[in-house]
Amino acid sequence: MDCLGEELGPLVFQFGFFNNSIFRGVTDFLARLRPFLKKLPKDHKFAVEIRNKDWLVLQFVETLREHGIALALTDQSWMPRPAQWFEKFDPITADFAYVRWLGDRKDIEAKTKVWNKLVVDRSTELTEWADVLRKLKVPVYAYANNHFAGYSPATVEMFRNLWGKQAPEVTTRYRVAEQGELF
Repeated sequence: MDCLGEELGPLVFQFGFFNNSIFRGVTDFLARLRPFLKKLPKDHKFAVEIRNKDWLVLQFVETLREHGIALALTDQSWMPRPAQWFEKFDPITADFAYVRWLGDRKDIEAKTKVWNKLVVDRSTELTEWADVLRKLKVPVYAYANNHFAGYSPATVEMFRNLWGKQAPEVTTRYRVAEQGELF
C-alpha cells in the first residue's frame, strides 16, 4: 500500500450481510473483528463497511472508534439515509469519514449494463449527503460505484458540484478513479 504515497486513501474492509448461520449477531461478529483490528498498522487509514443495518449499534461504533477505524457510511436501499446515520450516535469513528455510494445493483442492471452515462438521477440523494457531510469537521473520503447512478465519474462530479455550491470555502481535492472515488 505504501507505494501509493500521497494517493493512498483508506483501505476498506467490506463485509456482506451475515445471517444467523454465520454470526448470531453483532456481538459474535465483534468477537471475531476485535483481534483483527488490534493487529492493523496504526500509520494507515482503515474503514469497515457492514451491510447488516441492525448491527449499527453503539457497541459496534465504539469498537471502531476505539481503534480509530472509520465506519463506512453506505448508501444502499436497505441502509439508513444520510441524516439517519447521526440519529442514534455519532457515526464518525476516526479522524476522517468514509462514504460509499453503492446503489441498487439489480435495479440499475435492469436498466443498463453499459456504464458510460448517468441512468438514475441521484441529485436528491447526493444533496442529502452534501448537507450532512459539510457539517463534519474531518476530511471526507467518498467512493461511487457505477451501480449508484450508472456512471461513477459523473456521480463524483455531480457531488463535487453540489458540495462546491454549499460549501465554496472548503477546499476539495479529488481524483476520479475507474469506479469513481472522491477525496
